[in-house]
Amino acid sequence: MKSCLTTLCYIEKDDCFLMLHRVKKEQDINKDKWIGIGGHFEGKESPEECLLREVKEETGLTLTDYRFRGIITFVTDCYETEYMCLYTADAFEGEITECTEGNLEWVPKEKLRELNLWEGDYIFLELLESRKEFFSLKLCYEQDKLVEAVLDGKRLTEWV
Repeated sequence: MKSCLTTLCYIEKDDCFLMLHRVKKEQDINKDKWIGIGGHFEGKESPEECLLREVKEETGLTLTDYRFRGIITFVTDCYETEYMCLYTADAFEGEITECTEGNLEWVPKEKLRELNLWEGDYIFLELLESRKEFFSLKLCYEQDKLVEAVLDGKRLTEWV
């Protein structure tokens, strides 16, 4: 059984994020969505150990500079609650390799709104761009629809 703890990283280069278009796995909660790089904790991993392993497995890259930016709580009527450690990274070594989960692509930040993202991803991507401090975001979904967002304990009445 997979852990309900995950990491997600937005790797930055030349005002772009490295995005993963999840199109290769049939049974995939993220099927056809664009997401950052990450996955589930294994064994006794710390968030940083999970982050570094997942980035290496999915991209072939080794992160050399990264920052823990926030914690995202996903609540849904379909799956167990997930707690995601959200990172950004702007330094890495190595060359991008093929990913078994989808296609990797450098996407200009201003084009992110054109992608098929989860509704709540727009909120935390905006927070990554506009805030420097750590944040906590709770996203509640019914099926694929975002029905509630709570930022640092305060309910958002509308989202970006």
